[in-house]
Amino acid sequence: MEQENKKVAPAVSFDEFTPVSYEAWKEAAIAALKGAPFEKKVFSKTYENITLEPIYTGEHTKDLQHPGTYPGTADFLRGVKAEGYVSEPWIIAQAADSILAEEANSVIRQELAKGTTAVSFILDEATLAGSEPAAGKGVSIFHLDDVLTLLDGVDLSQYPLHVYAGMSAIPLLSLIKARAEKTGDHIAAYQGCVGADPLGALAEKGSLPTSLTNLYDEMATSIKWTLDEMPNLKTILVRGEVYHNGGANAIQEVAACMNTAIAYIDAMTERGHNINTVAAKIRFSFSLGANFFMEIAKLRAARMVWSQIVQAYGGDNEAQKIDIYAHTSAFTKTVYDPYVNILRNTTEAFSGVVGGVSGMTIASFDEAIRHSDELSRRISRNTQIMLQTEFNLTQPVDPAGGSWYVETLTNQIAEKIWGDMQAIEATGGMFNALQEGMVQTAIQTVLAGRYKKLATRADKAVGTNMYANMTEKLLADDTDIAAIDIKIKAAAAKAAAKADKTAEADAIAKFSECKCHVPKAFLAGASLLQVRTALNFGAEAEKVQAIEPHRWTEQFEELRNRTAASKGIKVFLANMGSLAQHKARADFSRGFFEVGGFEVGIGKNNGFATVNEAAAAAIASGADVVVICSTDDTYPDIVPELTKKIKEASDMLVVLAGLPADPELKATFSDAGIDHFIHIKANCYEILTEIQKARGIN
Repeated sequence: MEQENKKVAPAVSFDEFTPVSYEAWKEAAIAALKGAPFEKKVFSKTYENITLEPIYTGEHTKDLQHPGTYPGTADFLRGVKAEGYVSEPWIIAQAADSILAEEANSVIRQELAKGTTAVSFILDEATLAGSEPAAGKGVSIFHLDDVLTLLDGVDLSQYPLHVYAGMSAIPLLSLIKARAEKTGDHIAAYQGCVGADPLGALAEKGSLPTSLTNLYDEMATSIKWTLDEMPNLKTILVRGEVYHNGGANAIQEVAACMNTAIAYIDAMTERGHNINTVAAKIRFSFSLGANFFMEIAKLRAARMVWSQIVQAYGGDNEAQKIDIYAHTSAFTKTVYDPYVNILRNTTEAFSGVVGGVSGMTIASFDEAIRHSDELSRRISRNTQIMLQTEFNLTQPVDPAGGSWYVETLTNQIAEKIWGDMQAIEATGGMFNALQEGMVQTAIQTVLAGRYKKLATRADKAVGTNMYANMTEKLLADDTDIAAIDIKIKAAAAKAAAKADKTAEADAIAKFSECKCHVPKAFLAGASLLQVRTALNFGAEAEKVQAIEPHRWTEQFEELRNRTAASKGIKVFLANMGSLAQHKARADFSRGFFEVGGFEVGIGKNNGFATVNEAAAAAIASGADVVVICSTDDTYPDIVPELTKKIKEASDMLVVLAGLPADPELKATFSDAGIDHFIHIKANCYEILTEIQKARGIN
């Protein structure tokens, strides 16, 4: 009876809706634009030089083959596993960035206890270079004791590793092997990646202390050794963040990584390894930028391109499956209003999941300011856990698959990646392209474009170039680097003092002779500096122009910092007429100047009735800048007179909110003394910088 009373939902039908053609939609859109140019308003060009259309239809994908494939098949564009994340979610690789080994160990253990599923830590620059210890960003390792402390109580047979080892993996692999021998651990079960990226290190720093030939020999040795003792551990990590943080677009990042991987394949096959072995030892690490759909398409295109590269080398089906880890962008993170970075990290991570990463790191929201603390780490870690468990993103397999927009964008990106790759290969490969400055120049061009769009506020960074919080108190970095540096050097000296000098010298001599993985040097007490020096011996250093890391908002942050470090700049709003006449431009002006840290609203008023009243109030305010705010219709009558009165009685800068359409009228205003015109297309950064300089702030 109960079954009989159940209501059955009616079948869903869309027959009542008449299908609309693209042409009909376009006509309606043109009508809605009321005379504004259709092409300029609804089409947009990305930094990848791809024009995004306002609407995509089946016509865009009718000639594409890949939308019809299945995940885990063909070119793996739709994922390397047929089941996606359903059987196994992506790996959560939250990295410890503490300087001291004991503190980093505490972070690693807490992360693993709270939901992180990989052992990951950031090594500082001195460790990566194998130089004298010096406190910096990341963990400092100099002797075996440091690694024993760092990994104390960490079960590497249970959790995979994800660590960038620098220009060579040999030193860190040797330390891990030495730790295992010291503790009696079995290393055969170790997996993950302890990866080297010599070309990436060269591009990032501009120099290497030894030759690429030497480092390729070490790379080949690391592959051989891990095949014997840690077969599931990857030893090559191709890092896209080197290029992304320099300002590169999505295509440049992937192309640089693919050309780098090709260089490694060539070098390793020349040294006796086959393509299947080499491909299995490579992991890619990409940054996740702010353009949500672009990042999804980038990851999907990278899978397709890599599959075709490996196939061209004769690699089998398994070797064609790319291993992609992702890292939320450091380039997009801001110092001001840093809590907005939580939102940026979330959307970037979301694109990584939809794009199909194998593992991911969400950096702390305050990474541009300081080392992470318990709160920032918890937010980042739990963001990943929530994406997996609360948002159920492990369920759909390739959720973007079949989207007319994403599939079209994926194909466009893949084609452009091939174009960039061919241009790099035409120079003789990635190393030659770096030597000639080709890669650097192309990235600098994109970076300049990013800066310009941010300066004109065509791109918006909330809290930085738009909607500045004038009551904000900046987060402080209370890390005592000097005190930590003393501790690091003291620990290094202590470890050196207890070393067996005879055994140490003998082990280093053997290490130098065979240029292979010999952990005995570390077991005897050798330092990272000694081992790296021995490995570098007899090889010439490499040098290129470095791709310096940037953040897209750094210019505005420097602008605001200059204001904060000075006596400040005060802005008087000369609001003319009724509230309806001046409010819109007064609000715009406030936002325009506050992004530079200028104090806006000196001598608050509800609108002056006469020029004399406005001039008297402006002069009495003692402000540095006066902004005239009213309507275009009133400006011809008030601007020349008001500007002249202010200029005659003071050295104030006078700014007009608005831009006259008539060039002659603009010239008249300029002749009267208007210093700047501010409007929605104005270069905010340049104008504020010029005002600072005019007021003696450099």
